[in-house]
Amino acid sequence: MNLFNDFFAALYTVPLEQAVFWSVLGNVVMFAAALVLGEALVRRYHDKPNSAPPEPISRQEILFALLCVILNALVAVVGIVLWRLEIIRLRPDGGLIATFIDVVILIVLMDFGMYVFHRVAHHPILYPIIHLTHHLYENPRPLTLFVLNPFEVLGFGALLIVVIWFSQASQLAIVIYLAFNLIFGLIGHLGVEPAPEAWLKLPIIRTISTSTFHAEHHHDKAHNFGFYTVIWDRFFGTLSPEYAQDFGRATGEMNGS
Repeated sequence: MNLFNDFFAALYTVPLEQAVFWSVLGNVVMFAAALVLGEALVRRYHDKPNSAPPEPISRQEILFALLCVILNALVAVVGIVLWRLEIIRLRPDGGLIATFIDVVILIVLMDFGMYVFHRVAHHPILYPIIHLTHHLYENPRPLTLFVLNPFEVLGFGALLIVVIWFSQASQLAIVIYLAFNLIFGLIGHLGVEPAPEAWLKLPIIRTISTSTFHAEHHHDKAHNFGFYTVIWDRFFGTLSPEYAQDFGRATGEMNGS
């Protein structure tokens, strides 16, 4: 923990070009880790597909993904600058309970904010500008998580900066949230379903989104706009009526396997 605190203390004072370096390095590491973990999960649950096999990776996909990594690094640098200017204020680490509360607040605020942003991005006027790029790839794979239009990357980044500014979460809570966000985004783009068959039968747990939940959105653009939970889709009536059936088919429950 001391090493973690020392790193953030240094990040606050080092020349900006060093902060840029660490931001780029961190995002490249997360990108690589997501692809490695994603490939491992796809291989592990290959017998539980929720999408058809994707087309071979194209040069365009790779370029969009690399641009996404660069823009995510830029968003992080903007956040660091705002933190240095004390426009964004972060609470000092306050122990396990305080960190847990901060992470929950970040998840709840971002879950709602991303639902709203996602639905707005599907407006007929904005869709070709912001979100169409992601939907060019209906059968997702781990790389698809990063295949986004630059406007969408910057939009999500701006939302995160606003939420961090509002919540004043601790540094540790932000790092935990970013890891959580990466894992959930990855799960949504596996093309396979790692969740157990009983997932949708468990209280509370069933409100947490699954890989099938987001895969459905790639195939049906009118439903499933949420990210971490299905709460907002249930509340606003945008949850796919086929969700339970598609989940059962992916997990093998409906065919008795």
